Amino acid sequence: MLQLYDIENCPYCRLVREVLTELDLDVLVLPCPKGGERFRPELVERGGKAQFPYLIDPNTDVELYESLDIIAYLFKTYGGGERPLKWKLGGLQTFGSMLASAPRLNRGMRARTGDVPEQLLELYSFESSPYARLVREQLCAMEIPYVLRNCGRTLASEWLPPPVRSALKKTPESELENRRHLLHREGKLSIPYLYDPNTDQGMFESGDILTYLQDTYGS
Repeated sequence: MLQLYDIENCPYCRLVREVLTELDLDVLVLPCPKGGERFRPELVERGGKAQFPYLIDPNTDVELYESLDIIAYLFKTYGGGERPLKWKLGGLQTFGSMLASAPRLNRGMRARTGDVPEQLLELYSFESSPYARLVREQLCAMEIPYVLRNCGRTLASEWLPPPVRSALKKTPESELENRRHLLHREGKLSIPYLYDPNTDQGMFESGDILTYLQDTYGS
């Protein structure tokens, strides 16, 4: 599985996570908030500097800094080779990512370390979800590693909020494996969804997830 040394509110990391969503790639996220002592030293030892994002692909033994280099690599390796036009406009994409990250200021940027789960948590998410972002911010601040299971949207009906889909009795059969898996597992599709194999608990709703993380893994 791909591995990403990441800071949630870093605009350069955000670009890479957006491409991971677009390409429907899962990734092991290793959170590195400012002041963090869990994965930051590990990255410095491995790559030589505390710069983010940093991608490791064990399938090809490639390791990369620089968001635009990582994006080009991901499209070349997992996206059919050619970047879409919007991803060739690196400066414009970076500026847009900075604007998108600005409203959250330093959320998820500074460490308030929690306990490390014995088994990796799994978060079903897509990058532009404001509710999933709240969960990713807390996981980052607590330095809790997790498997990010991307659940992008490819059908028009998937853009409808879950209550609207329920009212219209629309349950889209997604083209994407993670969305299909979540639907078959829980009987509905809603993002975010956190599964903790340590307690065999799964939950929707960002507020419930944030409370659970603090109660279960807060120091």
